[in-house]
Amino acid sequence: MRRRPGIGGLQTAAAARDQYRLLGENVAKLRTDLMKEQLATFRSQLEEFARKHKNDIRKNPTFRSQFHEMCAKVGVDPLASNKGFWAELLGIGDFYYELGTIGIWNLQSTGVQIVEICLATRPHNGGLINMQELCNLLRQKRKSDREAISEDDCLRAISKLKVMGSGFEVISVGKKKLVRSVPTELNKDHNQILELAQAQGFVTVDEVERRLSWTSGRAIDALDTLLEEGLAMIDDGHRDGRRRYWFPCVSSITSSVGADS
Repeated sequence: MRRRPGIGGLQTAAAARDQYRLLGENVAKLRTDLMKEQLATFRSQLEEFARKHKNDIRKNPTFRSQFHEMCAKVGVDPLASNKGFWAELLGIGDFYYELGTIGIWNLQSTGVQIVEICLATRPHNGGLINMQELCNLLRQKRKSDREAISEDDCLRAISKLKVMGSGFEVISVGKKKLVRSVPTELNKDHNQILELAQAQGFVTVDEVERRLSWTSGRAIDALDTLLEEGLAMIDDGHRDGRRRYWFPCVSSITSSVGADS
């Protein structure tokens, strides 16, 4: 019959477990300290890089986007505050706070301009505008400014607006990004219709039924909802007699709207 370990054996085993646990904690602490040291080094190098390339970061949108990616990899957020080191070094905090906030900043700031464009085009697109079109209209407003604006800049600005609870949000429909400035909830059916409309800017009930294999009732219900939300416009002026549902948010109808508003 196998003998069970005595009290002494149990105590020895417990002591060994404690030693292994302490050893593991020490190894983990050493690794953590080493990572912190490396991170501090990376941040220091990042600050030096930012000092050296300050003008490029402010004036070159591509370079600015790459700089943000570098920051994210070491846990640095230059946009967390418009005060402090990054704001003083780059002016980048103010740049993005102007891009993404409303209220106390100058009325010509980019954030206000984003809101102005969305408000100006809302009667035409129902509060859903193509991201590329928004950027183009924004560039027209800022053509006299020194800093060029990229889509990445617009995305960061809109994310700031969203955090503020403004209702602004970027959604993906097919291969396009759309900026929503109203709290309209779009379901899968609505997204499929918008994606279908990207080819020519409009759809018909027959086309929706055929291309999506839907019943007439389903197609009409989804289109009527989009119409009620102001996202679609009706065109009954064609010889074939088929009603067309135009979607300004995926067509070029608003390209001339809002630039000078």
